[in-house]
Amino acid sequence: MDLETLLSFKWGIMGPEFIILGVATILSLLDLFMPKKMDRKVLGWFAFGGIILAIISLISLVDLPVNSILYDTFRLDGFAKAFKLLLLIGAALVMLLAISYEPKEGLKEYKGEFYYLFMAALLGAMIMSSSGDLITLFVGLELLSVSSYILAGLRKKHLPSNESAMKYVINGGISTAITLFGMSYLYGLTGTTNLKGMANVLSAAFDTQQIYLLGLSFLMVLVGLSFKLASVPFHMWAPDVYEGAPTPVTAFLSVVSKTAGFIILLRVLIYIFANTPADSLRTEPMLVSMQDYLSFLAAATMIIGNVIALKQRNIKRLFAYSSIAHAGYLLVAISTLSMVMFDTLWFYLGAYLFMNLGAFAIIQIITQKSDKEDISQFAGLYKRSPILAVGMGIFILSLAGIPGTAGFIGKLNIFIGALVTEPAHYVLASILIATTVVSYFYYFGILTQMFFRPAATDEKLSVPIGVSIVIGLCLLATILFGVLPNIAFDFLHNNFGGFMDFFQ
Repeated sequence: MDLETLLSFKWGIMGPEFIILGVATILSLLDLFMPKKMDRKVLGWFAFGGIILAIISLISLVDLPVNSILYDTFRLDGFAKAFKLLLLIGAALVMLLAISYEPKEGLKEYKGEFYYLFMAALLGAMIMSSSGDLITLFVGLELLSVSSYILAGLRKKHLPSNESAMKYVINGGISTAITLFGMSYLYGLTGTTNLKGMANVLSAAFDTQQIYLLGLSFLMVLVGLSFKLASVPFHMWAPDVYEGAPTPVTAFLSVVSKTAGFIILLRVLIYIFANTPADSLRTEPMLVSMQDYLSFLAAATMIIGNVIALKQRNIKRLFAYSSIAHAGYLLVAISTLSMVMFDTLWFYLGAYLFMNLGAFAIIQIITQKSDKEDISQFAGLYKRSPILAVGMGIFILSLAGIPGTAGFIGKLNIFIGALVTEPAHYVLASILIATTVVSYFYYFGILTQMFFRPAATDEKLSVPIGVSIVIGLCLLATILFGVLPNIAFDFLHNNFGGFMDFFQ
């Protein structure tokens, strides 16, 4: 590629990525040359400023039509812009939690590492959302994954953190190998790694004798990405990693990393297989013929995630199984393939972002001082800090899907989407309702501890300014989008066109 061609590309559409890359590079150099005794929190605020700048850059690109550069390997469409917005907002809130995070054994000498590794992981997730090619998808996926492995083990003197990092690396390596194996079949069958090129080859004159190989590649990619989503039966790493990782990292994995997992699932499975024939008669697309597998995955994830959560005493393990269950709810939206699938996923991931990060902000305040994560630590929280107790109560009600909260609207959209398709998915809708009722038992168990159990101590809780901002914003969004959900949907359709340009 000559210089003239290189300069002819519209590099402006990569503005948010360049900002995150530049900030990560500067942070690594500053951390290297700063005196060891100097507080690294200043790097956190610098990273936070970089994320806000990237959000502003992204908003400036909202009105642009679909653009692609580097021979369709990087594309900026409504899908990419909408999901990047979720990634950046989630990252900004997690960064505020990280700045205030001070575990019992201290993290001062490693704090600088957290900030630039976090920015690298965020960059990987953003690249995935704009990828138009399997190679850039994989580069983004590995940038996110490798950074996450290191972040999970950041508490180097904390044995559970070391264990979580080891399990995460092993499971992540297996999932990567399976995903790559499936992708290699796709490349072998189509002769290209470009998503649009693959879709064109497979929807046109494709040799139907190779349908079984194509079905195998679909299942391999689905299994590999299911590890990333922590869907059953590929979920066993999640509880240990969530428990052992530093609380801001756990929050990052549960929100930003999960959003990135669904982004790559949609980019690969929906884009490639939506118009690919499943048989020689071309009676239905392969994505439709594979609905049963997706539905089974969704049902098993909802059931097992919620049932096992009933027995958890560690608050972070409980939220790990809760996160698994929510992955099941999101898989319902994908497996039903309704007309409102993209809108439903975007809204639910946004609602989950706010209610989950708000809950983790309060978990961080309560657990980091004592380094104990048992649910009993929440006993008597209403007497110690009424504001925190009420805030946690609202986040839990939203996670449980109680009316008046964003979580309820999210689940309602998924439920309606399962019923409006032809044929309707009554079984999945029933499991969604039944498992939501099951979740009330462990969610309300936390409420019982906060409001009806005596406190072990009357010591007041101090809330750092960064954590206060996170809790306040998350509370506002959880209530606002629960009462006035059209604000979010109007914003989505007015600015991102309802993802109508996804297949362009």
